[in-house]
Amino acid sequence: MRFDVITLFPELFAAHQAAGVTRRAFEPGGGVELRLWPLRDHAEDAYRRVDDRPYGGGPGMVMLVEPLQRALAAVRQSQEEQGAPHLPVILFSPTGAPLTQERVRSLAASPGAVLVCGRYEGIDQRFIDAEVDEEISLGDFVLSGGEIPALTLVDAVARLQPGVLNDAASHEQDSFAADSGLLDCPHYSRPERLPDGREVPAVLMSGHHAQIARWRRERQLELTARRRPDLIAAARAAGRLTRQDEQYLSGLGL
Repeated sequence: MRFDVITLFPELFAAHQAAGVTRRAFEPGGGVELRLWPLRDHAEDAYRRVDDRPYGGGPGMVMLVEPLQRALAAVRQSQEEQGAPHLPVILFSPTGAPLTQERVRSLAASPGAVLVCGRYEGIDQRFIDAEVDEEISLGDFVLSGGEIPALTLVDAVARLQPGVLNDAASHEQDSFAADSGLLDCPHYSRPERLPDGREVPAVLMSGHHAQIARWRRERQLELTARRRPDLIAAARAAGRLTRQDEQYLSGLGL
C-alpha cells in the first residue's frame, strides 16, 4: 500500500520510519510505501508562499488552493507513472469524522491514500470541495497541523501489516478489536510481587486457561462499562455480548 503525504514539514516523518517495530512496515517488502511531498516545492513565487490572509477578515492565515492543487497533480502523475491506483484524498481537520479502529482496519486492507496536512487557520474550502474525499479528526481538540494525525493514521495502519508485530495475534487482542469492540484488559508481568505488596492477580498464574480467559473478559467488560459505555451499547447492538457477559454487567451496578 502507498501513502502520499502533502505537508509543510516532511522532516517530522523521518524518525517514525526508522524507529520502533513499525519501521518494518516501511522497509523493502514491508508493505507500506510512504512518499512525502513538501508543499513549498509547489509554490511559484519567490517567497514560496503557500498561505494568505482570509477574505472577510479574522485571525490567522489560510492555505492557498493553487499550491495544493499543483502538489496533488504531482502526486497523481507519480501514481500514474508507477501504475498505482487513483487513491482517495484524506484531509485531517477538527471538522472531520473521528478516526476509529474500524476505519484503520479498512485502510490497512486498501491500496492507501493521499494525506493532506493542513496548517494555519485552515485550507481554502474550494480545494476541499473539489479534491478531498474524506475528512478525519483525532478528537475534539485542535492541533497546530495535520502532521501528527497523519503519523497517527500511518502508524495505526502500519502495525496491522503482516510481519510488523512480533506476534501476529497482538492486534487481534487490542482495544477495539473487531471481534469484541471493547477496551483491552489490564496486563501484568514480572515480578509477581512489588516491594509495596502489590501482586499479580493469582488467576493469571494459575495455568487455568479458561479461568484466565474469563477473568480477562470480565476486566474488559468492567473497564469498558466504566469508561466507554457507548462501546458496550455498540457491542450489545452488534450481538457481541453473551448471556454470561450480560449477567456480569448487570452485577456491576453501573
